[in-house]
Amino acid sequence: MPIRNVKGLVALVTGAASGLGRGTVERLAKQGMKVVVADLPSSKGAEVASHLGADNAIFTPVNVTSEEDVRKALEETKKAFGKLDVVVNCAGVAIAAKVYNFNKRRCHDLADFNRILSVNAGGTFNVIRLACELFAENKLDDQKQRGVVINTASIAAFDGQMGQAAYGASKGAIVSMTLPLARDLAADGVRVVTIAPGLFQTPLLAMLPDKVRLFMQSTVPNPSRFGDPDEYAAMVQHIIENPYLNGEVIRLDGALRMQP
Repeated sequence: MPIRNVKGLVALVTGAASGLGRGTVERLAKQGMKVVVADLPSSKGAEVASHLGADNAIFTPVNVTSEEDVRKALEETKKAFGKLDVVVNCAGVAIAAKVYNFNKRRCHDLADFNRILSVNAGGTFNVIRLACELFAENKLDDQKQRGVVINTASIAAFDGQMGQAAYGASKGAIVSMTLPLARDLAADGVRVVTIAPGLFQTPLLAMLPDKVRLFMQSTVPNPSRFGDPDEYAAMVQHIIENPYLNGEVIRLDGALRMQP
């Protein structure tokens, strides 16, 4: 079976200072990969990179919606490690708001809707399109591959709950662009795969009251708990290793189907 050896590969991971992104850079570094911890300037990205070691990781401050920021991050990637093999898009934001609040007679704020789409969908696309410039410098390997893109959607793209119109739309966009992107890049040896996580143990969920957390865990059929970021990272690793995974969206959710 033509499983790819990940050791020595270079990955740029957005949203890498916490949650799924941090779990990803930690796992990939342990597997012998070089990682670029890309996150907002105000994040703990420098701390994460320092923990992984200067030989294994660098921190690059990035707002994924900024072409200038992403270009600088890619320049730093090439300067530090000489190439780019993998992009993992974990950066994202969320909001909870109904389209109309009948009690307060107030519409969902359009600026909030546009911001969620801009960061989650636009930011993902921005990183991919610019990363391709570095992928283009790679020679095709023995399996005619030169790069891998892994995006993060959400099961909210398929069964979003009340108040998730903006978030669901943004993650649905990531799902919908997966196959067209894979087709765009197929002839040039770049694969595109999306992971749609369910409920994972992240800083956001950790802030919820215990009662709420226990209830949310009980809604996951099997295993009845939150996912661990390392389980997401393990899927990332497998996608990198398995060259036949392409143009697909993989649910990673313990069989959860969210209810209204």
